[in-house]
Parts: sequence; C-alpha cells; structure tokens
Amino acid sequence: MISTSQAIELEDQYGAHNYHPLPVVLSEGEGVYVWDPEGNKYYDFLSAYSAVNQGHCHPRIINTLKEHAEKLNLVSRAFHSDQLGAYEKYMHDLFGYDKLLPMNTGAEGVETAIKLCRKWSYEKKNLTPEKATIIVAKGNFHGRTTSIISFSNDPVARKNFGPYTPGFVSIPYNDLDALEEALQEKDVAGFLVEPIQGEAGVVVPDDGYLKKAGELCKKYNTLFIADEIQTGIARTGKMLCVDHENVRPDIVILGKALSGGAYPVSAVMADDDIMECLRPGEHGSTYGGNPLACAVAMEALKVVEDEDLAENAVRLGKIFREEMNNLVEESELVKLVRGKGLLNAIVINDSEDSKTAWNICLKLKENGLLAKPTHGNIIRFAPPLVMTEEQLQDCISIIRDTIHAYTKVTA
Repeated sequence: MISTSQAIELEDQYGAHNYHPLPVVLSEGEGVYVWDPEGNKYYDFLSAYSAVNQGHCHPRIINTLKEHAEKLNLVSRAFHSDQLGAYEKYMHDLFGYDKLLPMNTGAEGVETAIKLCRKWSYEKKNLTPEKATIIVAKGNFHGRTTSIISFSNDPVARKNFGPYTPGFVSIPYNDLDALEEALQEKDVAGFLVEPIQGEAGVVVPDDGYLKKAGELCKKYNTLFIADEIQTGIARTGKMLCVDHENVRPDIVILGKALSGGAYPVSAVMADDDIMECLRPGEHGSTYGGNPLACAVAMEALKVVEDEDLAENAVRLGKIFREEMNNLVEESELVKLVRGKGLLNAIVINDSEDSKTAWNICLKLKENGLLAKPTHGNIIRFAPPLVMTEEQLQDCISIIRDTIHAYTKVTA
C-alpha cells in the first residue's frame, strides 16, 4: 500500500495545486471514522463538507451502489430508465415539489437554478429580455464556476478569472432592509441565498430572517432560491434548513449528502409553474438523472429517515455548542461559537490571516480528529450525523484538551 508521504508527493508532482489540504492521507472510512495508510484512526469532523451525513461507506448505500452498478449505469436522457421516475416521485413525496431536475454536482445545481430563474422571469414575470438580475448575499459560497464566482466577493475565488458574468446584485447577508430595497429595483428575477453560510464560517442569520425573506420575495413576485447543498439532508436538524422557519422556497438546490458521498448527485426542485419553463433541448446533462445515481440517492435519503439523523443532529448539536461555549469561558483563544444542528464552528480570537486555526487543526489531527479552517480564523465542525453521544463526548474532550494545550504552549 502507498504511504502517506508517497501519496502526498504524487499529488504535489502530478496534480493541480488548487487545494491546500491538511497533511493527512485517507485510505479507509467507516461511519464517523477514517484511517490513513499507516493505520492511524481519526474522527472525521468535516464529513467531506457535509457530503457524508450518513457516515462513511454506509452499508445500505454501498450495497445499493454495488447492486445497481452491476445492472445499468448510464443511458443518458436520450432514453428513459426504470429508476428516474421512481426517484422523482420519491423526491416529490419527501419534499413536496411538483418537479425535480436532476444534475450531478452542487455547482451544476446552482447554475441550473440560475437559468431556470431567468427563464421564468422572462416567460412568467415578463421582465425585459436579457436584463434579469438575481440578488445574492455577500459572503456567499455557491461553487466555483465562472458565473458563480462572478457574484462572489471572495478575492481568492475571483482574482484573475474575469471577465465576469453580469446580472447579479450583491447585498449584505441577514439584512432584510437591504433585501427589500434591492427587490424594488427593475428586472429583479430572484434571490439566491444559503440558509446558513457554511463556507463563510457557519454564519447563522437572525431568527425570522428566512421567513421574512420569503415573504418579501412573494410580495415583489420574485423567486426565493435556497441553496441547501450543504445545509440540507438533516445537517442542521431538519431535512431542509429552511424548515426551521416553515419557509417554502420557490426553488431548492440539493447536493452533497443527497447520495451519502457515494456518487455525484445534485437536484433542483420547483413547482410546475417554474419548471415548465424549461423545454427539450434548453438544459441537460449526460449523467444527470442516470439510473445508478437515482437508486443511490433514494437509498441515501431512506437512511436519513430510517435512522432519525435529523433528530440526532438536533440533540448532539445542542450538546456540542454547550460544551464549546464552556470552552469560550475557559480559554481566551476561542472567541465565539456558531451553528445549528451538527453544522458548527468556533471563531479563534485572532486575525483572518493568522495561522493559529491551521496550527490548531494540525494538533487536532495529531490527537485523532480531523477538521479544517475556513476564512483563516474559523474552524468548522461537521461530523457525520450517525455519530453517537459517546463518540461526540470523546471528540469534545479532544477539542478541549487540544485548545488548552495549544494555549499553554503559545502563552
């Protein structure tokens, strides 16, 4: 078997350097655990950015993957398959939307929602042709395609990738006054927002923000588009994060845990009035809605329901934030705790360009827990939702001991 150092050397020599991972190589995974080639065992506290909510290599999902991989993988949408309609009905029954448009990746889902929103705005809202604008929130992360980085305010994502795609208006996140002001402008088609800004550092909006945002969009006949790629599929304690405020977006984008990490699957959901704007030839994907993806997605969602993973996320999330808030009192290093369900973060009392959070994550790795900083001084904690309370308490001890030890060394 290849060693950790060999694997990293190969990536460094032959791979594009568009990521900066922790110096750990993972070769096996099961549930909440992952192992490196040398057999060292770690708690996974990132869950592939919430793609493995159901845990690594969940046996039911893997068995479904194996079973259908031996039957039929891909037919493209040139033909029907026996899995697609069943999957679309399953999603309808679970989420309540008339129609589903299947894609593969989260960024593809976002691009699809943008196209769908614009098409609807011209055909149903009668906006000026080619002039539709979509409102987005500052601090957003919806992917890294050319269109998506065009409405990002992250200089790392944007710099030297222009010219940028027009048609987007950026406003502050969690600011209803700014949203209403923007909605009153001419030719506004939609408002695209993350219910919680994950990549920005698990930024949770005020209670009532999402509900009021939905009401404002309805008032101005504008589509409310929820990017639930990271926050959806029980991560925050509800099947969708917007469910915490009983909000029903006009368009919902899903991905990541939609397949439990076993296969690239994303989806865009909307009702007939919106989805019927797309006609044959106007959008598509060779792999989107392939039979293997459909079978895997259905089983992944059944696991979430059958194992009550949303309820587990609520219960364990409360415990985790209570313990992390105790850490704020115990250590001057931890400034703030944010989160909902099992999507949480701690803010290190340091500047964004400091390496403190990175160094803490290196120490966490040495102590058997994997997490990674975002925006320099924020550490995101998002373990698989199959975690037990005993395992969580073990992880809390690792985090607390690591923070205290780091504080003593650097004092």
